[in-house]
Amino acid sequence: QVQLVESGGGLVQAGGSLRLSCAASRSDFLKNYMAWYRQTPGKQRQWVASVTGGGSTTYADSVKGRFTISRDNAKNTVYLQMDSLKPEDTGVYLCYGSLLVRGYWGQGTQVTVSL
Repeated sequence: QVQLVESGGGLVQAGGSLRLSCAASRSDFLKNYMAWYRQTPGKQRQWVASVTGGGSTTYADSVKGRFTISRDNAKNTVYLQMDSLKPEDTGVYLCYGSLLVRGYWGQGTQVTVSL
């Protein structure tokens, strides 16, 4: 019942765009810190972008100017707009959100950026 579900991943050429969605089962998620992470084989899970309960956004240096995290409270959804994609952006993108007692992870959506 309490869950985060990502969607919107796919295969895109370098320079292209994708918009990832993270659908939250509870509106309370969007009142707290939420973030996007990327998992790449052979590497630790990396933080990509986040938005606080107050609406402040922060980005990893590698995606600044290209990615935008946003919320739609009416839809209980957090988005990650990814523009000017690079092959280095390839990975499984996971959504993270927190409720009062703990944090939650989505299962991820695959993003593959080809040359």
